[in-house]
Amino acid sequence: MRLYKHFVCPPDKTVIVWNLCREEGNYGTAKKALRGHNHFVSDVVVSSDGMFALSGSWDATLRLWDLQTGITTRRFVGHTKDVMSVAFSADNRQIVSGSRDHSIKLWNTLGVCKYTIQDDCHTDWCSCVRFSPNTQNPVIVSCGWDKLVKVWNLTNCRLKTNHFGHTSFLNCVTVSPDGSLCASGGKDGNAMLWDLNEAKHLYTLNGGDVINSLVFSPNRYWLCAATGPTVKIWDLESKALVDELNVDRLSTPAAVECVSLSWSNDGQTLFAGYTDGLIRVYDIETM
Repeated sequence: MRLYKHFVCPPDKTVIVWNLCREEGNYGTAKKALRGHNHFVSDVVVSSDGMFALSGSWDATLRLWDLQTGITTRRFVGHTKDVMSVAFSADNRQIVSGSRDHSIKLWNTLGVCKYTIQDDCHTDWCSCVRFSPNTQNPVIVSCGWDKLVKVWNLTNCRLKTNHFGHTSFLNCVTVSPDGSLCASGGKDGNAMLWDLNEAKHLYTLNGGDVINSLVFSPNRYWLCAATGPTVKIWDLESKALVDELNVDRLSTPAAVECVSLSWSNDGQTLFAGYTDGLIRVYDIETM
């Protein structure tokens, strides 16, 4: 993979909407700033139809944004502490959030909390929540600072499985495009792979540093990890490292960490967000 371009994201309380243009010297330009949160924005996701964005904030709320107008259409109130993670279901009809108040909440798109998971929930911060796209096995996966990965039955919001194995707090969990696998990572530097259908641990990949973000490729059998200042990409069939993306130390003298990863829908472009306020864009070269 090669670095194509980077663009700047401001460290404030806004959500920035970008136009991606791939022009020489300018990959993207800021189109809108979505304002409304009164504390840091911790997570943002886009609906599968591209019409709406959902954000979670340290102000303990979620917001649903119309991306055409840039207006908040719904504000979700109910958490008592910072919202750490938000997600849309595959059909965009349900929303899940995880918080530092240890709870997980399931919402409809009108901003109504339909269920609060507290029984068997995390005993420390809930750092990440994700829906499985598999309608045959409808589950929510969460992870937290209690070192646990939890799998929840979406139909009744009851705990299905506790996955043990990590030795320190967890930052992230991600579900594969077919819903058969999930991966988790955090302070111990290990990316652990779990079989969601058979509820078992498969294997562990060593990231070598704190894992801040994990994402599966949408069209390849790859797992990408933001681990310290590096992005590592593994082939899950061979468990071999496909590539390791490092920041140019000459152009970035200060220590930076990669904290967020996202693939384009076609799987050809990887977006990586860093603590220096830059989003670096990597294109897959012909392999």
